[in-house]
Amino acid sequence: MSERISEGEHVLMEVLWADSPLTAVEVTERIDPARGWSDRTVKTMLGRLLAKGALSHEEDGRRYLYRPAVERGDYVARESSRLVDRLFGGRAAPLVAHLAERQALSEADIAELEALLKELRP
Repeated sequence: MSERISEGEHVLMEVLWADSPLTAVEVTERIDPARGWSDRTVKTMLGRLLAKGALSHEEDGRRYLYRPAVERGDYVARESSRLVDRLFGGRAAPLVAHLAERQALSEADIAELEALLKELRP
């Protein structure tokens, strides 16, 4: 999968990562109704995700069953790397510093980061 997934498409991917295979109707039913997406909107986005190689599908009678073609962990790793590369020159330390400066790190976050750093040290 080389093309990026849009924010809206990501919503569909989260539904399918949580439970698949699903039909288009089942995907629509699991999306927050506040979004106001119709079956047609969801089907359009499913088609885009198929074209991007993010999804695969199989026929089940007169309907299609959709499933992710990319693992969530792989997608998160790729997108995280893109973000860090684009905004922080590929370095994690400036990202963490930015979050700390903006007071976006809770005590629990700091404790978790400290534990991760201890695990990484030889």
